[in-house]
Amino acid sequence: MNKFFVPQEDINFNTAYIRGEDVKHIRKVLRLKCGDKININNCNGKEFLGAIEKIDKDEVVVNIIEELTLYNESKIKIYLFQGLPKSGKMDLIVQKAVELGVYEITPVVTSRVVVKNDSGEFKKVDRWNKIAKEACKQCKRSIIPKVNVPISFKELLSEGEYMDVIVVPYENESNTGIKKIVNSIKDKSNLEKIAIVIGPEGGFEEQEIDELKNINSHIATLGPRILRTETAGFVCISLIMYELGDLGGLY
Repeated sequence: MNKFFVPQEDINFNTAYIRGEDVKHIRKVLRLKCGDKININNCNGKEFLGAIEKIDKDEVVVNIIEELTLYNESKIKIYLFQGLPKSGKMDLIVQKAVELGVYEITPVVTSRVVVKNDSGEFKKVDRWNKIAKEACKQCKRSIIPKVNVPISFKELLSEGEYMDVIVVPYENESNTGIKKIVNSIKDKSNLEKIAIVIGPEGGFEEQEIDELKNINSHIATLGPRILRTETAGFVCISLIMYELGDLGGLY
């Protein structure tokens, strides 16, 4: 069943109003008709079953039939801090990270990140959030993960204060793997927020790793092969979600 995210302000009692690009998608691509059933999400985790009541050029009116007991989110909230990559790689990272269950994504400008135009990167944030929303529709997420504006490495260190665990894959680490880290933290009763910090193309500077260690980050190896920045994030998310989240089965 097709799913649409509708802001809470556009849901009035038993009626939801779909506006924007989704209207064209409903009319021209999906070719839905009055009476067709769809799922409505209020962007805050609540799901509803609805039936299309009216289709106009600029608006689709949906009659809400019932609230659904559907929640497809993990009990573990993974915050991905991604060293800002070149060209369009961030598009792919956002799309796949959302599919894997990430809670929030923040690009990070580290020492080896070259940003030619700061304003250009900030303009991309709208596109990244749009990609996140589309990925949510495809994989039936209950919330839309937010993609934040890029932050500095110093700001990343400050964000670490609010995390229960910080995991940093690093190519020069050879002893500590994800399994060992998970075994050391899985019994924590208050474990909820896990930060995964991924280096950019070219990796982290040694000084940056030292600073991450100073905030009690777990420096981890992902194996003997050097992974691309986009691949490292997917692998790390998958391993942690498999061990602590819902990837691969029930809790």
